[in-house]
Amino acid sequence: MTSNRILNWEGCNNVRDLGGMNVSDGGKTRWGAIVRGDTPSRLTANGWSALYAHGIRTIISLRTHGMTEDHPVIAPPQSDVRVVSVEIEDVTDREFATKWASSDLWGTPLYFSDALARWPQRHANALKEIARAQAGGILFHCIRGHDRTGIIALLALALTGVALNEIVADYELSADPVRDQLLAERNTTAYEVIHSTITSLDLEDYLLGGGMTQDDIRAVRTRFVEIR
Repeated sequence: MTSNRILNWEGCNNVRDLGGMNVSDGGKTRWGAIVRGDTPSRLTANGWSALYAHGIRTIISLRTHGMTEDHPVIAPPQSDVRVVSVEIEDVTDREFATKWASSDLWGTPLYFSDALARWPQRHANALKEIARAQAGGILFHCIRGHDRTGIIALLALALTGVALNEIVADYELSADPVRDQLLAERNTTAYEVIHSTITSLDLEDYLLGGGMTQDDIRAVRTRFVEIR
């Protein structure tokens, strides 16, 4: 994995192509297929032009149910760029709100396992949107491009057979000293937390239980992995 995956789209600060990563069968993830980022609502006209030139034709906004202050509406200037919103979390869940949303730990991967256990259908819906998107590249994003985006990147990369060390290295490219300090105070690291999150899941069974089909799973892999 190399830093040339980082994309400079004017107005955004945390955008990268998930191409060029090693896959367990010996292949690599496809350049231009899937991009992760912070909210494109901040893009300038030049930034939108760069997004379009990169081949993005679908934007998946990862949202949180019950957050009225969540993302601004995304309005691409290009008429053939489709935008879809998927709520992958729910702060009206009082237990979740008390345990995570009311603390700084919501900005760390410590909450990933709990969120995945609570909402398999919500997370599967995000992967279904990747599987069923129109032709062209996909951008999925949240506000910062760290946490909701981090969960979906973790699922998509693991589903396609990307090694754990590369998944964690990608996550850590979204630098956050506060996150790292919170993890250190709990005597853990992003690697350890994400390893635990991934290994606790039978990922295919998890996504199928959340409503994906085998065709959806194949479609994600076909879209994301280069044909050797």
